[in-house]
Amino acid sequence: MDDQAQTMIENLHKNTGKSLEEWIDLVKKEKLEKHGQIVKWLKETHSFTHGFANLVAHKTLKSDAGSASDHDELIQLQYKGKEHFLPVLEKLKNEISLFGKDVEFIPKKAYISVKRKKQFAMLIPATKTRFDIGINLKGQEAEGVLALDTKTSGMVSHRIELQSIEDLSSEVIDWLKKAYESAG
Repeated sequence: MDDQAQTMIENLHKNTGKSLEEWIDLVKKEKLEKHGQIVKWLKETHSFTHGFANLVAHKTLKSDAGSASDHDELIQLQYKGKEHFLPVLEKLKNEISLFGKDVEFIPKKAYISVKRKKQFAMLIPATKTRFDIGINLKGQEAEGVLALDTKTSGMVSHRIELQSIEDLSSEVIDWLKKAYESAG
């Protein structure tokens, strides 16, 4: 488990008086089975922030990288039926890795989180015809290929949609670099 997740788990107990395991038990008693349902219930019923609700949801569903035994398996599952997007992922990982030695790629159940000191991007094989790049650039106007995000519940501020590797332009890489720089 990474240091950030461990700190959040400790703060969850300090802030709520209940351990992560106790919150997981409460979620299971409610018979909530979808990530969004869990997050909504924790935020509305228990006044959780999005970060803590997201943590409990991931741990309950075992959908975070820390709960997975094999990161490669998470990636294989993400790209099942979308294998044609694997070259897009590899090119993005290669380009983003050039930004600095502090870049981390953390597979989740449905996407790969890209972080420096904090998450600055998400790589998402969204559908069979669309690959999304979520980018954190709060306060940035939408322009060019950069659109405001409406799909990730505040996990990123902007989104870039790709249909193929040909859409992976220097403009896309420049936006990712800007997000990387603002995350450090």
